[in-house]
Amino acid sequence: MRVHHRKVKAFFSQTLGTLTDLHKLTDKIKSNIYNTVGELEVTAYNTSEPVPFEQRTSGDRLSLKPGQQWGQLFDCAWFNFKGKIPAEAAGKNVVLLIDLSGEALLVDEQGNPAGILTTGSSIFETSLGDPGKTVVPITPTGQEGAPIDIWADAGNNDLLGAFQNNGTLQFANIATKNEEVEQLYYDYVVLLDLLDQLDERSVRYQKILYALHKTMIELVDFSDERVSKARAHLAPELDRKNGDYGMQVTAIGHSHIDLAWLWPIRETIRKGARTFSHVLRMMERYPDYKFGATQPQLYQWMKMHYPELYGKIKEKVAAGRWELLGGMWIEPDSNAVGGESFIRQFLYGKKFFKEEFGKNINNLIMPDTFGYSAQIPQIMKGCGVEYFVTTKISWDLYNKFPHDTFLWKALDGSEVLAHMPPEGTYNSSAAPRAIKKAEQLYEDKATTEHLLLMYGIGDGGGGPSVDHHEFLKREKNLAGIAPVTQRTVKEFLDDLNKNRHLYESWVGELYLGFHQGTYTSQAKNKWYNRKMEINLRHAEFLSSLDRVIGGTNYPKAQLDELWQETLLYQFHDILPGSSIQRVHKESLERYESMSHEVHTLQTATLERLSGHITTDDIQKPVIAWNTLPWERDTWIQVKDHWQKVHVPSMGYKVVDTAVNETVEQPFTPSSSVLENDMLKIKFDNNGLIISIYDKASDRQLMPDQQANNELAVYADEGDAWDFTPDYKMQKIGSFEMESCETLVDGPLTAVIQKRLFGDSTITQRIQLTQGSKRIDFITFVDWQEREKMLRSSFTFNIRAAESVSEIQFGHVKRKTHTNTSWEDAQYEISAHKWIDISQPDYGIALLNDSKYGHDAAENLLDINLLRSPKWPDPETDKGHHYFTYALFPHQGNHLEGSVIQEAYALNMPLIMAESSARQGKLPSTQSFVAIDVENVILETIKISEDGNSIVLRFYEAYGMSSKATIKTAFAAKNIVETNMLEEKIADLEATDNGITLSFSPFQVKTICMALS
Repeated sequence: MRVHHRKVKAFFSQTLGTLTDLHKLTDKIKSNIYNTVGELEVTAYNTSEPVPFEQRTSGDRLSLKPGQQWGQLFDCAWFNFKGKIPAEAAGKNVVLLIDLSGEALLVDEQGNPAGILTTGSSIFETSLGDPGKTVVPITPTGQEGAPIDIWADAGNNDLLGAFQNNGTLQFANIATKNEEVEQLYYDYVVLLDLLDQLDERSVRYQKILYALHKTMIELVDFSDERVSKARAHLAPELDRKNGDYGMQVTAIGHSHIDLAWLWPIRETIRKGARTFSHVLRMMERYPDYKFGATQPQLYQWMKMHYPELYGKIKEKVAAGRWELLGGMWIEPDSNAVGGESFIRQFLYGKKFFKEEFGKNINNLIMPDTFGYSAQIPQIMKGCGVEYFVTTKISWDLYNKFPHDTFLWKALDGSEVLAHMPPEGTYNSSAAPRAIKKAEQLYEDKATTEHLLLMYGIGDGGGGPSVDHHEFLKREKNLAGIAPVTQRTVKEFLDDLNKNRHLYESWVGELYLGFHQGTYTSQAKNKWYNRKMEINLRHAEFLSSLDRVIGGTNYPKAQLDELWQETLLYQFHDILPGSSIQRVHKESLERYESMSHEVHTLQTATLERLSGHITTDDIQKPVIAWNTLPWERDTWIQVKDHWQKVHVPSMGYKVVDTAVNETVEQPFTPSSSVLENDMLKIKFDNNGLIISIYDKASDRQLMPDQQANNELAVYADEGDAWDFTPDYKMQKIGSFEMESCETLVDGPLTAVIQKRLFGDSTITQRIQLTQGSKRIDFITFVDWQEREKMLRSSFTFNIRAAESVSEIQFGHVKRKTHTNTSWEDAQYEISAHKWIDISQPDYGIALLNDSKYGHDAAENLLDINLLRSPKWPDPETDKGHHYFTYALFPHQGNHLEGSVIQEAYALNMPLIMAESSARQGKLPSTQSFVAIDVENVILETIKISEDGNSIVLRFYEAYGMSSKATIKTAFAAKNIVETNMLEEKIADLEATDNGITLSFSPFQVKTICMALS
């Protein structure tokens, strides 16, 4: 038959309906890949929690047909699929087609991982790829009557934790697979997707259009002859190559696995096994496939729970097919994690990869974290990591980040090479549309020829599927898109680094204008994280003293376990509060248990240390321990006795509790006035602060007619991640005062206000201490609200263009006005222990013991206390909370006013230890480390990883160059400066005056001193 090509082409080019038909043809081709020839017999053994292979028949037995339910959300079951290969399938490629509305791990006869099943009805975004993995290969040449007997360990949840299809079995069939039709499908889909990216006036567009049209006409049926001819029509266009394109795409298989999110941690362990077993199976089929995965915690779980699978992973790593990525123990939050925690993320993460695989990882992959601290580059460099990769900044709702490849500089000037895959996702489909999008959006394509494409199904695991691999097989050098090479991230980054001198720089934090609600959501998790970081710091310091003074074994294994679990709960969907209720409930239970364990460890250590301290001249001794690197004069109360004590830096003082120091308290509080020798506070009739008067400065701190510390409630119908930037316009009320009591106790004077709102109660003790300007708001909340947010704010007679917020190992300045869209986007900012606004002569800091979300606008400081969005945890923050925030007025700016020291003191009060009268080898007071400048802070003391040295980690806190002399009570010998991983940099010499270190602004330094 003669075809009038010109007429067909002209008609086709102008007919939208025919283009639609081309797209519809994809479904038709796909439906002819598999031919169902029989049904499987399905038996499931249901349990509420996972059981091992050996106990697979211990659950409730169910015989299932398609459409029947097998469990509720997060139920587990061992499925057994049985059948026989029918005559119709003899000699053909036999597969199973199974969809059980959830996920499952296929296992072999010994129960070892052998594959994956994932429901095709997952809520995963299908534009990024088909999440369904429903095909189980059986044999390429089926024998009639051959038995089929497959076991699978299933979870009744889809990739993203959803309960699909009411938890029913969708289908379980025996089928044959036509490989030629499958290859036709991918030939066709790749060219059709490429067509959608091209200019319809281009030669390439018209030629592909013509080939696709001929294919559509050819496929009146799917006989072998027709399929072969259809592929022949497409082959010339698939074979067309690029010239010198000027851009090279590196594609790496990836599966970002959230360690918890819309599913519990126990399911993540199983997700890891499913994903990794599928990766291994795909590697057998696709020789070019290279895969990379982060998070040593995942690998450790595989080692513990799936040792046979772990062994195969190690083989692929050794063969160069599987790349270890990301250096850190997990992919943590960045806004609420402490500086030392970041270092431990690298310490444990890099150590695991080195010991288990012999690999030294020099990249940090954090694709999904909600903004990035300004000090990450310094910590990276200090841990031997040179490259940073993320995609999340592209999610900013308000501003487009100006670079995809750039040099990222920390506060101290440390610099790393950063790349953000320009497609803006770590779940790329790897289709032509993905490559074209990345190429078009790449901000820095003028200065480099390299970009990264991270492809695969992620968040809930799964990894690259057949679709991804078949696309890539056809895209190596396909005319119309940049050529694609499958290779490692290391190879890509090393090539990217060759043009380092051409890239622009970005200094400071990578603020994400999105997900600012995570600074506050799930307040108890954040409270526990802060306490665990502090208590582990104390435990290491005291245990190090115990090792040096008493020769006691350092409890390294126990501390390592506590640290690693603390690091786990810093994952970017646990600590930020963006997981389901079960995740937070289980983590809180573990936090409580860990807190008890570290407290028990600390108590036992203090008891041993007390045995070395001379107390025989003290009538009723207790020992006050100061874990901060400066002397402290502070009030203590022991057994109803008040004393003001002087405790040396990083040391202790024996206190006689028989002494009851007389405290003259000339100020009597009332519901309207609270006063000490430094400040006078006035309240209105509702207990709100209307005046703070600094006596020494003769300064009124607050404007007239302005009520402060209103515990205001706002509508919050967002989710755990976000709340609307115009929330201030949605105020729905505030806690009203029900009663007010007063308190005078030694140096303390306070008012205690009980407030009510809805079904919630707040009891707040507003407290002053003699000799101090700090105003403490000690707060107990019974929070029963839904879709509401609780905040407190203060307005001052201060004019400051910038606020200053503490971050890891330093602080950052942010504008208090909204001149630009970048400033306007920062309607919520993160701060650790303090945030401050100051003018040159005076300022005020807002301190806290567990909060992170703040607003600083002109002369206002605001703190976000609680949120209760309904999703993904409908009872977010419901229950009892205890926290403290404080105002701290001061002379000069935040540095001159000692804000940093006061915030540390709020978070780390003296530790009191019981003692008895004894003669010891240590005096009644002792400083173990003293620093001669106030701007250098000793953050950590621990025993080194090899057990041979004591490690001291310092940082410069003021942002200025400095020399510091450190005196220690330890025998200072064989002193070396190391990086943050305790690897030697240089030898140091001690003098009679101590060890002198030079610091640049905000620099972190680590030294090790050999133990005798």
